[in-house]
Amino acid sequence: MNIGKVSQVIGAVVDVEFEGKMPEILNAVTIEQKGDASKGIPDIKITLEVAQHLGDNKARTIAMSATDGLVRGMPVVDTGSPIMVPVGKASLGRIMNVIGEGVDKLGPISGDNMLPIHRPAPDFVSQEPVTQVFETGVKVFDLLVPFVRGGKMGMFGGAGVGKTVVIMEMIHNIAMKHGGVSVFAGVGERTREGNDLYGEMKHSGVLEKVALVYGQMNEPPGARARVALTALTCAEYFRDEGQDVLIFIDNIFRYTLAGSELSALLGRMPSAVGYQPTLGTDMGILQERITTTK
Repeated sequence: MNIGKVSQVIGAVVDVEFEGKMPEILNAVTIEQKGDASKGIPDIKITLEVAQHLGDNKARTIAMSATDGLVRGMPVVDTGSPIMVPVGKASLGRIMNVIGEGVDKLGPISGDNMLPIHRPAPDFVSQEPVTQVFETGVKVFDLLVPFVRGGKMGMFGGAGVGKTVVIMEMIHNIAMKHGGVSVFAGVGERTREGNDLYGEMKHSGVLEKVALVYGQMNEPPGARARVALTALTCAEYFRDEGQDVLIFIDNIFRYTLAGSELSALLGRMPSAVGYQPTLGTDMGILQERITTTK
């Protein structure tokens, strides 16, 4: 077991120091400490992701949850792998956070099938080149803007115009008419909206065909920047099992904003309009994984 210690805490960025082997970039490291219930001090359990190696056996990490209670000298454990999340049937009907923990008070999610959130995109020869229309069951979409299997569609609209209603209708249709599943990533959304979506799906009877992954707007930028990858990992598992799957990312703009926040915290030079210099790379890594395979 590779153990280090916290050397510096700057908001959502935590520097850690290892005497021996350094954790690899994108590895998950954890900090755990028992609290004191008599004094009202809660337990601390935080997952961090290694973002930079600073030299002198130090690494800079990004927190996936609030860093309240962290102090210098706390022990840090290198897990030896990227963040691993549960996938498959166990994730359906559940709400999980960026590190795969159930947040719906229905107990832990089974970890029989676990996959890392950082995975390579399918290679060129394994992708499906045939253009095939996917019928959503929403006749206006199927006529005017037909969906292509393996393709991507964007919905643009102001607040309260019905984007989420359309998403719920499509989730219902893929579950009832195609026997497929859906994965919904709430990236930087309001908790109220996520709660409403969960309630509507439960009421309409399609919850057992949906995996919900939330990184709400009150969470650190690390969680908001990685929650889309967690949802995508869930969707990739169903795709590789031969199922029809729709992945919804609501919304991609806040994914970009989270990356911008992280970039500033990590000290990178901003590009035009303040976005991160790695914006194209970050978006490409996400988008290239969204594809149909043979």
